[in-house]
Amino acid sequence: MLCTGVLPFINNASAHARGETNIESAVVPEVAEKKSTAEWLWEDYMRPVGLTYNAEAKIQTTYLWRGQFSGGPNIQASANVGYGGAYIDMWWNVGTYDWRFESFQPEVDLSIGFKRYGLNVYLLYVHHFDCPFFDFNNGFGGGNRLEVNAKWTLSNKIPLTIHWGTRVSAADGYFKDTTDNSLTRAYSSYLEISYVQNFKYGISLTGAIGITPWKSTYTSYVHDAGVVNIDLKLRKDWSLSDRCGMMLQGQVCVNPTLLAADPSSIKWDPQAPAGQTVNANVTLGVYLK
Repeated sequence: MLCTGVLPFINNASAHARGETNIESAVVPEVAEKKSTAEWLWEDYMRPVGLTYNAEAKIQTTYLWRGQFSGGPNIQASANVGYGGAYIDMWWNVGTYDWRFESFQPEVDLSIGFKRYGLNVYLLYVHHFDCPFFDFNNGFGGGNRLEVNAKWTLSNKIPLTIHWGTRVSAADGYFKDTTDNSLTRAYSSYLEISYVQNFKYGISLTGAIGITPWKSTYTSYVHDAGVVNIDLKLRKDWSLSDRCGMMLQGQVCVNPTLLAADPSSIKWDPQAPAGQTVNANVTLGVYLK
C-alpha cells in the first residue's frame, strides 16, 4: 500500500573543538575512520530533532496493494508531521473500482508511529467510507480496520527493508465450513522483504517479495501460507528545487499463490479486474523532500 510513515530527518551539525597542532593530532584521522567503519549501520540514522514534515501527491493507473488489485485509476495524496521520531500521517485515495468509471471508492488511512534508527513501528487505521468512522462492527468485507506494523531498513548503504503487518480488527475472517455461521478471525498478516538499487540520474529499481504465514485476505481466505506478492518497480526522480521533487514509476506485480490455483486469473478484464493476479501500474507524482 500503497505509502505509509516516511519522514525526512534533520541531521545534527557536529561541533569539533580545534586546538594547536600536537603529536596526538596525527592519529585523529585514523581514529575517525575506524569509528565510521564500526558504526556505518547507524551513521545514516542520526537522532531526529525538531519538527519534521513530508507530503506527496500522485496520479496512478491502478491501485495495487501487497499483490492485490485494489482499484482502477486514482489520485492519491499523503501528508505527515513529526517531532523527535514520533509522527502522525494521513493518506487519501480517490479512485474508481475499475476502468468503467461507474463507481468510486474513496479511502483514508491514518497512522501514528515512532521511527528511529531505521525502525518504524506504527498503528494503521484504514477507512473505506461504507460505514461510520471507527466503527469496527462491520464483520467481513469493506468498512474499517486496524493494523499493527513494524518496518526496519538496514541502512542507506544497504537499503534492505523488512516489513511485517497484522490486521487486528474487523473486515478480516472466514467461515470454517458451511455449517458454521461464526466468523473465524484470520489476523491476516503480511511479511515483505524489499531492496532498492539506486543508479545514476535519479533512477532506482526496487524488488520485493511478500508472503502470508497463514490463511488470510491475501489468499482470499482459501489457501494457507504462500507467496502472495512478487513486485518490481522502476522509478525516475527529478529535483525541482531543494525541497521539491517529481517522480515517474512503472510497476508490475504478481500473486503466485492465487495464480497457481487459478491460471486463468492472469487474464486482464477491464470490467472485472478484482480477481487478477498479474497487474501493472504507472505513477506520476510530486513530493516534498
